[in-house]
Amino acid sequence: RRYKKSDFLNRINKIKSLITDVCIGVDVIVGFPSETEEDFMETYNFIDQLDISYLHVFTYSERQNTKALKLNPIIPKNKRAHRSKRLHLLSDKKRESFYDCFVGKAKHTLFESMKNGELVGHTDNYIKIHMEGDASLVNTIQKVNILDKEKEYMRGYLY
Repeated sequence: RRYKKSDFLNRINKIKSLITDVCIGVDVIVGFPSETEEDFMETYNFIDQLDISYLHVFTYSERQNTKALKLNPIIPKNKRAHRSKRLHLLSDKKRESFYDCFVGKAKHTLFESMKNGELVGHTDNYIKIHMEGDASLVNTIQKVNILDKEKEYMRGYLY
């Protein structure tokens, strides 16, 4: 990459100072050729300290005609999977911590669909909301009181 970890950290901190309840997701590739255990742990520890909301974890997979195919050593698939699992668990921890900040608060929510008889939408800072309600609220923005959290989303009711 053309930037340093300190640059990335400074950008995250700047964004958080300007938009206090912002949801920040970070993409990370795990198991790239030549990634050592030390490299992985350095990445893991750096991400762990970041004030972010969740991760998009991508496990490296070989693609024909790419420069990465020539890099060594190739990380075994089972090691890639193990590292990916660790980052997914870290992402769960980050999301849970982010969601904790919004229990009991009201947020504007765009309801996008119905799923299993519930409205599903996203708040103005990208928190996924599930709520009991009528299908007529799909494609509308409503103020929602956030009641509690599940693993992948939060529950709420109309304000």
